Amino acid sequence: MLSGKDAQKQWEAENKIKELTDEQLYKYDEEKEQKIRQERPWERDPKYFKKVKISALALLKMAMHTTKGQPLEVMGLMQGKIEGDCFIVMDAFALPVEGTETRVNAGNEAIEYMGRYMDLSQLVGRSENVVGWYHSHPGYGYPFVAIVVDPVRTVSAGRVEIGAFRTYPEGYSPGASSSSEYQSIPMDKIEDYGVYHDKYYQLEIEFFKSSTDTKLLNVLWNKYWINILSSSAAIKNRNYTNDSINDIARKMDKAEHEIGRGGKMSGFMMEGKESKKKEETQLDKLTKDSIKLSTEVLQGIISQAVKDSLFNKH
Repeated sequence: MLSGKDAQKQWEAENKIKELTDEQLYKYDEEKEQKIRQERPWERDPKYFKKVKISALALLKMAMHTTKGQPLEVMGLMQGKIEGDCFIVMDAFALPVEGTETRVNAGNEAIEYMGRYMDLSQLVGRSENVVGWYHSHPGYGYPFVAIVVDPVRTVSAGRVEIGAFRTYPEGYSPGASSSSEYQSIPMDKIEDYGVYHDKYYQLEIEFFKSSTDTKLLNVLWNKYWINILSSSAAIKNRNYTNDSINDIARKMDKAEHEIGRGGKMSGFMMEGKESKKKEETQLDKLTKDSIKLSTEVLQGIISQAVKDSLFNKH
């Protein structure tokens, strides 16, 4: 069995966390920060920002918060700075917000907490400003960088499933997307995705750490590691698994209906090759969804079996 230290090394490897030899990234230059915020080059270029660099400490804090909060949504803020076309996320903190399984609302309590937290950060020498927010469910329309963490897949995969996004200015049209990567979207979210898919773009993410935050990272890891050992992905994700199975079944019914209808109408509406290509595309997507879900369930079962053999010996 992996020790906590070995598991931490494996987690860092899975998330491709780079260890810095230079501590320069941790130095905060307020004059430089204010200069770029006043110049606001992102207003001239809607896709000015290209990358987000996140400290291992901030990544672990977000992972702990989002996995602990599921199935309810949670939200927090990130502190950091801007360097050229890159957001540097140094730290993150949770907000006391009201969450449901579909949305999270930041009320007066969260706003007051945020202000108080930032004041205390200044007192202890943490000068970085808020550069964005993180959420355990996609959101739209915020002017900073938005980090989305999938707590379900984080528990299943053993690495943090995370994405970084930034919204386009209002009225901006990015044109046709060049991305060919398939993304599984539940049927009840497809309408929202169709409305908002061209309102934001994805940023590249890198993770880093150094000797500066190693001690605190180790303390947090011990807590995270215990939670992972004492929880079951198969049990914790059971609602997600049931919803995913039902979603695939609904998509199969819809595909079967459209394929049957397309076959009858192909002579009038489209050439046979085009109809067949559309059918194959739908079935390919369903196959990918099924494989992904099966893999996640299998990972959860294997993990549970390993823990049972280790901790329930008689």
